[in-house]
Amino acid sequence: MTFPPLNRHQVREKALQAIFQLKSNDELDKETAIRMARLSEQEDLNEDEELPNESYLNELVNGVIEKQEEINEQIRPYLKKWTFERLPRTDGIILQLAVYEMVFVEESEVPSKVALNEAIELAKEYCDESSRKFINGVLSNLMSNIENP
Repeated sequence: MTFPPLNRHQVREKALQAIFQLKSNDELDKETAIRMARLSEQEDLNEDEELPNESYLNELVNGVIEKQEEINEQIRPYLKKWTFERLPRTDGIILQLAVYEMVFVEESEVPSKVALNEAIELAKEYCDESSRKFINGVLSNLMSNIENP
C-alpha cells in the first residue's frame, strides 16, 4: 500500500490526534502516537509497513510537546476568566498548535493568519460552535499582539 503525502491541513489534523493521544496515555511515546494518527484511516495495513516521513508532522508534535509551557504562557493572558487547565483538551491542543506555528515557525513558512485559519478549521471539525468562537477570539487577540507589540 502506498501512502500519498499529507497536505498541511491533514498534517495539522494528524498532529492534533497524536498530541491528544499523548496527553491521554502517559505510556505512549511520540513515534507511536504519530504512527497511530497516520494510520487512523487505514484499515488494510500491515503493522510493519513503512510510513512516509512527514517532517512537518514530527516538527509540530515535538514542538508542541517540548515547548508546551512557553506556548501556554503565550495563551494564558487571552483566556479571560478561564485557566488553561479548565479548557477542553481538544480546544487546548488546537490553541497550542496554532500558537506554536505563530511563535516558533518562520512567518514566511506559515503566516500567522494561516495558522489562525487552520485552527478555526480544526475547531469546526473537532469542537462545537462556542469553542470555535473562543479559539478564534483567543488567537485573534494573540496574533494582533504579536504583530503590534
